[in-house]
This record gives sequence, C-alpha cells and structure tokens, in this order.
Amino acid sequence: MSEPKPKLAMYWAASCGGCEIALANIHEALLEVDRHFDFMFCPCLLDTKRADIEALADKAIFLTLFNGALRTTENREMAELLRQKSQVFVAFGACAATGGIPALANHHGIGAVLDASFLSAPSVDNPERIVPGHRTVVPEGELELPRFLARVLAVSEAVAVDYSIPGCPPEPEQIVAVVRHVASGKALPPAGSQLGCTERAVCDGCSREKKGLLTGRLVRPFETLPEAGWCLVEQGFACVGSSTRGGCGALCPAANMPCTGCYGPLDRTADPGAAALAAVVAAVDPGGGNGREEAALHAHVREALAGVADPVGTFYRYALAASVVADRESEGRS
Repeated sequence: MSEPKPKLAMYWAASCGGCEIALANIHEALLEVDRHFDFMFCPCLLDTKRADIEALADKAIFLTLFNGALRTTENREMAELLRQKSQVFVAFGACAATGGIPALANHHGIGAVLDASFLSAPSVDNPERIVPGHRTVVPEGELELPRFLARVLAVSEAVAVDYSIPGCPPEPEQIVAVVRHVASGKALPPAGSQLGCTERAVCDGCSREKKGLLTGRLVRPFETLPEAGWCLVEQGFACVGSSTRGGCGALCPAANMPCTGCYGPLDRTADPGAAALAAVVAAVDPGGGNGREEAALHAHVREALAGVADPVGTFYRYALAASVVADRESEGRS
C-alpha cells in the first residue's frame, strides 16, 4: 500500500477570491499538485468542514496556503486553527501578507465601512436603514454573524507565518515553482522568506524605455493614453515599479497600466507607502526652484501632485496593515 500523501489546505479569509483563481490558473500543473498532495481543504472548492479540520491531529496538514486578511473574528479563528494544524503556514497573496485592499478600511473605521456598504452608497436600496448586527432574532431562531475586528490585520499579526507569497494575486508560474520546490523534498528556505518573487524591481522586467526625463505633473489613467514603449512614470503616471519587488513579469505596465505595488516594497525595511511615494515624486519636475518664492514653489508642487487623488489608496494600496501608519486613529472609528 502506498504511503499517504502530505495534506495541502487553502483558506479564503477577507479577500476577493483572486488567489483561488490564480491557483486554478496553473492549469495542467494541478495534476502535479494532485500527484504530490492530498488537497483536502479549500472551502470554495471542496466540502470539507471546519469540524473536519478541528478533528485532525496538530501538524497533520503539511502545507496551508492562507489567503486574505483578517477582518472578522471568524477569520482570526481560522488562522489560529490552521496554524495549529499545519507544519508549514504560508501567507498567500498581498491581503494575507500585508493586509491588501481590505486593510484600506483601517483609514476610516468600522462605522464608516458599514455606512458606505449598507446606507449611503448610490446603489443601495435600504429604506429601513437596516445594518447587520452580531445577533439578529428572526422567526426561525437567532442568527449570529462574526464580529468585525477593531481593524483589518495582516495574518502575521495574529499567528506565526513561515513564508509569504506576495501578489494580487500571485502569478501562476510563481505558484507552480513554489509547489514544485516543496514537492521535491529539497530543503525549504529560511523561515520568514518571501517566495514566488525576485529581489529586483518590477522595472527590471519592464520593456518600457526610460529617457531620463522628468514629468511636469502626475496624471490619472483616465486622463490620457500612454505612449507605447516609454516609461509610465516619465509620462506622469503614478507607477511604483521602481520600488516594488518583481516576479510578476511587469504585466501591468505591459497592459498600459501603472504598477500599483502588489508584490510589496523592494526594500523590506522600508515603509511601503513612503517607498512608493518617493519613487513617484522623484520623477516630477520641481519647476526650477532656484529664485522662486517658497509659496509659488509649494503651489507648483501641489498642482503637479494633484493627479494622485487618493494618496493612501495609491501608495498604501496593498500594505496599509503592515505600515507605520497602520494604527492611525481615524475619525468616526467605532
């Protein structure tokens, strides 16, 4: 009788589901996953229940790919449970690694999130102004929803993470490379390593040419079409590829869209937003500051940077939970 295969689990917390799609996008390499692993837990694909995981012995799961940030008490409980049951626990994708898009809610607070979702959005039809509560009594009984955590967390803020695979989502070829390495039986990288990425900037893999020019002002993508083959930053787009870790193949610039930083800062010790801001501002022409009055210079810089309508959403898009401003208290927090 053949030896049982090591168990592989995947979990979806606060995220969009793109990480599951990325796994499906490895196409025929899924057969390799099946050959090497018992893929036994993935709520969006399999009918394994939480009770089945709780019944396992500790460390019975060899590898867990945990995607999504921690928004609710249930998210945190599942992270703790899967950490307990797993030998190797991986923060899979930007949301798990650094908070991702869900963590932008930390800039506003729970009250503002509920208001935007259920009351004030133009598409909402809610005349009774009903907002979900933790417990709701209905004729059939009492319904209970998980509570929101005070703020969205990166997974590493709640449990020990062995490795992180960045990206929104991680690219399929990077996923395949990681799975093949694990399946080969080769020694794993040092704990804390970033997998499925490179130590060089996105710009290193970008085919667009830098001409050494400064832009007069930053522009938003809807304002103009970029010139083919020319660096997007030099054309005024807030592309942060020069401060972002590579591994994606520079897909966004190839599609005429600026890099938004989903693979994380190139310098792991840097604040992600500060690194992204510095990369973009360095390409803006200060307008010949010599001899100009300070007020006029400030006005010029403000005008030049006006193309960034949402600085937090632009420079901390994927990493607000992991930044130095993560614990900023916002008005209306509840």
